[in-house]
Amino acid sequence: MADYGILVDYEWCTGCHTCETACQMEHHLPVGQFGIKLNEVGPYEYAPDRWQLAYIPVPTDQCDFCAERLGQGKLPTCQHHCQAQCIEVGPIEELAKKATSKKKLVLFHN
Repeated sequence: MADYGILVDYEWCTGCHTCETACQMEHHLPVGQFGIKLNEVGPYEYAPDRWQLAYIPVPTDQCDFCAERLGQGKLPTCQHHCQAQCIEVGPIEELAKKATSKKKLVLFHN
């Protein structure tokens, strides 16, 4: 597979775990294994009335960027099922350009 990546806009991730569940079901992964895993940062207060809480989906070594689905012209299952539409999978060069467009984006590379 070409150089692919996953771009996550964690400003909009709601922590619903749909990406985890969809990936786990698509790839028939056993309980406790994930192709993408949601990580929670916080909540904690870092200044008076200022709180940190973020959800960041992170691909694991079991993520294959849904090569089979991409080969069929379909979206990767994490992107297809993301309710907040905050996950995008694609060529790393294209995603890297988008990653500079705002502050709360993270880019994962295969």
